[in-house]
Amino acid sequence: MIEISVKTYLRKEVHEATLKYFNGDELATEVWINKYCLKDSDGNLFEKTPEDMHRRLAKEFARIEAKYPNPLSEDEIFETLDHFKRIIPAGSPMSGIGNDFQIVSLSNCFVIGNEIDSDSYGGIMKLD
Repeated sequence: MIEISVKTYLRKEVHEATLKYFNGDELATEVWINKYCLKDSDGNLFEKTPEDMHRRLAKEFARIEAKYPNPLSEDEIFETLDHFKRIIPAGSPMSGIGNDFQIVSLSNCFVIGNEIDSDSYGGIMKLD
């Protein structure tokens, strides 16, 4: 059996580093930690800031790009993602791409123009 060591971070250190990343924006910090930071089902945190998340995404995109002619490098992809300056992936992809710790849907879904509660898989299916 091969064991892979993965660095974990305390919530406090993730919070402090992410708060600095977001220039003191507490809401952005909490949303990122709760929704997009790489974690396992026990809540262990494996990314310290959104920069780590962008590196994870860039690594996975570069792996796929390598299969095609003229692929972008991991660093080129990272530059487009870093600090959310050129590309902002949707929420589900930010939490799921490159996540080996949880099964995560990589698609976002929403329904427009109805009067009933449809902000769930069951609600969407009921409308269909």
